[in-house]
Amino acid sequence: MPPEKLNDTALAVDGAGPPVILVHGMGLNRHMWEWQLARLTDHFTVIRYDLLGHGESDRPAGPYQMRQFVDQLDRLIGALELPPCGLVGFSLGGMIVRAFAVADPDRVKALAILNSPHDRTESERAAMRERLQRAERHGPASTIDAALERWFTTEFAARRPDVLDRVRRWMAANDPAAYAAIYRVLAEGDADLTHAIAAIRCPTLVLACAEDHGNSPAMARKMGALISGARVAIVPDLKHMGLAEKPSAISSVLLPFLQKHLSS
Repeated sequence: MPPEKLNDTALAVDGAGPPVILVHGMGLNRHMWEWQLARLTDHFTVIRYDLLGHGESDRPAGPYQMRQFVDQLDRLIGALELPPCGLVGFSLGGMIVRAFAVADPDRVKALAILNSPHDRTESERAAMRERLQRAERHGPASTIDAALERWFTTEFAARRPDVLDRVRRWMAANDPAAYAAIYRVLAEGDADLTHAIAAIRCPTLVLACAEDHGNSPAMARKMGALISGARVAIVPDLKHMGLAEKPSAISSVLLPFLQKHLSS
């Protein structure tokens, strides 16, 4: 049984089969994948871990840079002695996995980018900088309510307040200084990846939810146009956390993609 922590990184390993690593989003932790886990562990060895500054992983002092998260993933793959594997990244995690695929292409067999920003417009970046300033001044709690409105549909929020409460607790548990420092990576890091992702050559899925305006279908289509052979999927009706609100809508796209490219 793999340890629950390797060096600076808290992790969980479940299932059996070809390895798939799941990389969570800003302010969350490895437990955000629980709504997808059962579908994936029937077919794959699934590795979930907490990004630096999140959950039970180490929380080094900022500033943070994308390279730290790429290096963390590299250390994890090396410590577990994994062969080329599947990478699935959500939001900030989607930025990290594509940065990793550019830096270490031989270690990635298939890549899935879920609900992740790309090449923001000036107005989109200004909105991110405003949230960043709020986080710097007032901590993660000041961003939670607005985030939950962006992440879940109104109908789901009314029907499943327990899910929103759980996400709220995860976000509120973040260290304020680390949260603000990492938020800067989320706010600015897509710019460096805009053209670099054209170097990605592994099978790639780019998925967006139709009502996720901060990580929009238009962004997904632009990414898909830059990555040779990429498949773009737009899931209707859902917002940013569609993978928790309607897990089957995401897994019905993600699982066949991973099976096709990892099971051979």
